[in-house]
Amino acid sequence: MKANTEKLAELIKIMSDLRGANGCPWDRKQTPQSLKSYLLEETHEVLEAIDSNGPDDVRDELGDLLFIIVFLCQIYEEEKKFNIGDAIDRISEKMIRRHPHVFGDSKAASEKELRKRWLEMKEEEKAVKNNGKPEVQYLFDSVPRNIPALLRAQKISERAANTGFDWENNEQVFNKLDEEIDELKKALTTGDGKAVMEEFGDLLLVIVNIGRIININAENSLKESTDKFIERFNRMEKDIIGSGKLIANLDKDSLLDYWSSAKNN
Repeated sequence: MKANTEKLAELIKIMSDLRGANGCPWDRKQTPQSLKSYLLEETHEVLEAIDSNGPDDVRDELGDLLFIIVFLCQIYEEEKKFNIGDAIDRISEKMIRRHPHVFGDSKAASEKELRKRWLEMKEEEKAVKNNGKPEVQYLFDSVPRNIPALLRAQKISERAANTGFDWENNEQVFNKLDEEIDELKKALTTGDGKAVMEEFGDLLLVIVNIGRIININAENSLKESTDKFIERFNRMEKDIIGSGKLIANLDKDSLLDYWSSAKNN
C-alpha cells in the first residue's frame, strides 16, 4: 500500500496532467474565481456527510474537497505565486507557533485561556510592519463576511467577549433579550421596514450571544431545529395525504390537530 505522501504526490501529478497541454479543456480553463462556487459546494457536501454519520460519505466528500484545494494550488503554482508545498509549510509553521503548550515550553491552561491566547497570537501575526509602523488591523478584520450569518455573529461575539466586552452574568443578557423584543414590537407599530429589520437583527444577535454564553453553537442549533421542523411537517403531510385530504384545503384548527399528532408520534 502506498504511503499517504505518495498518494498526495500522485494526486498532484494527476492535477498537473489535467492542466497540461494535453489535458482536459475544462480543467485548463478554470481560474481561482471560477472554482469558488465548487469550493463552497464541496465544503457544504462535506458538512452534510458529517451530519449523516456515514464515514464512507465523509471520506468521498473530503476527497472531492481535497481535489479542489490541489486544483487551486496548481493554478497558483502555474502563476509562479506559490505551490502546495508552500501552503503546507505555512500551515505547519502556524500550528506549531500557535501551540506552544504542545510544541514548546508553555503549560496548557484552560480551554478558555487557550482560545484567548490563540486569538492574541493571530492578532500579533497580523501586525505587519509598514514603513516602520504596524499596519492597522482591527479585531474583526479576519472574520469573513461571506460565511453564514449566524456563524459570523458567533465568531464576532466570541472575539468581543475575549477582550472583556461582555455581560457580567446571564441575567444581564436575558434582560437585554427582553429589551430587544420590546424594541422590535415598538418598531412594528411604526410601519418603518428598515427599523423593523434593524431591530430584528439586534434580537438575533442577542440570541447568538446567549448561545455563546451557554456553549451552544447557534448555526448548528438552528440547523437541527429546522431539520426537526421539516421532519415533523413531512410526517404531518403524510398523515394528511393518508387521510385522502389536501393540506391546502384544511383550516388552521385542522392543521394544528395534525401537527400535534405528528409531534407526538
